[in-house]
Amino acid sequence: MNYLLTLSYDGRAYCGYQVQKNGLSVQEVLQNAVEALFGSRYPLTGCSRTDSGVHARDYKALLKTDERASVIPPERLPLALNRFLPEDVAVLEAEAVPDGFHPRYAVVLKEYEYLVLNSRVRDPFYAGRAFLWPTPLDVERMHEAAQALVGTHDFSSFTSAGCEVADRVRKVFSASVSREGKMVSFRIAGNGFLYHMVRTAVGTLIEISEGKIAPADLPGILEARDRGAAGFTAPACGLYLNRVEYRKGEEA
Repeated sequence: MNYLLTLSYDGRAYCGYQVQKNGLSVQEVLQNAVEALFGSRYPLTGCSRTDSGVHARDYKALLKTDERASVIPPERLPLALNRFLPEDVAVLEAEAVPDGFHPRYAVVLKEYEYLVLNSRVRDPFYAGRAFLWPTPLDVERMHEAAQALVGTHDFSSFTSAGCEVADRVRKVFSASVSREGKMVSFRIAGNGFLYHMVRTAVGTLIEISEGKIAPADLPGILEARDRGAAGFTAPACGLYLNRVEYRKGEEA
């Protein structure tokens, strides 16, 4: 049976989702749980990579079992797997999907949220879960500037210099900046994202708030297709994969 798993995880202890040689990954602990439950290390395919320290509220992973595996009803699988997972990783839902379904290629929308704790004083409850920024942020200015990101653009200026992806054109459906008390939230939804794209967008918007970059410069930064034209890359701690959507009918 093929199961589409919905995961949530606190990324502080992990080197990202994907299995890596240099540290513990979310995929590795999930594979350990699968092996403990089914007695075999069945393959897992994720909907995307996430960087070290990045979190997820709605991550999708495909689990493929075979005829040797016990058939577990999808509604029972989350509780069964969670028995073998650490407290900072949880399977929220599971559903059966057909052969041929791919959790990355079938995605039509991903939404990320980035949290900035806009305070001079740190909050221990957000340590590793939000980026602490001490000077007041102009949320309205940032929100207005973020609208230049909406649409289909080449986002070369917003990815790392070492990005090996040749096609850097992505479509952004929406972008917003809002505040609730000391917490500033940047949300962006699109059909896909490049390495460090969201974090660099956040750093650029903060520099716009600081007056180091003018809001009117953002279209030109996109057109430059030069990483040096954009602002700094915000740290991983504030980034959350917030939502993943598939073409209607693809997920079941």
